Amino acid sequence: MGFLDSLKNKGALAGDQLKTRVGQFKTKDFAEASMATCALIAAADGSIDPEERQKTAAFIASNDVLSVFNAGQLRESFDKWCTKLTSDYDFGKIEALQAVGKLRSKPEQARAVVQVGIVIGGADGDFDPNEKRAVREVCQSAGIDPSEFGVA
Repeated sequence: MGFLDSLKNKGALAGDQLKTRVGQFKTKDFAEASMATCALIAAADGSIDPEERQKTAAFIASNDVLSVFNAGQLRESFDKWCTKLTSDYDFGKIEALQAVGKLRSKPEQARAVVQVGIVIGGADGDFDPNEKRAVREVCQSAGIDPSEFGVA
């Protein structure tokens, strides 16, 4: 059974555990890395259409795991990363991955950011190959083996 199937089967328990972990990491770097990751997932196919951006922002605002943060600040950060990625995808991607890379020395926080990315990627019920690639890149930037999350 793959990581994603396991995560789905554990459902609420996994969500509760992730929320607890996220609550422990209530820092600016963690919030920025999380929103950069969410924007990377939203832009995984190379662009972010307005509807996708709105749906992802709404999911972030209503997601129980991220409720430990101020929703307005998360929205501002997510919008900032989306703007960077839509203005110049390649440069925005580099900057977003650098934000994630700040957590390299904090592996537990980095893993939680990867899990947030997986939750966002699977929010629509379809964790597609582009989203898996984006999570793989987030893992690599954070210094985490992507196979740990089933996206190698």
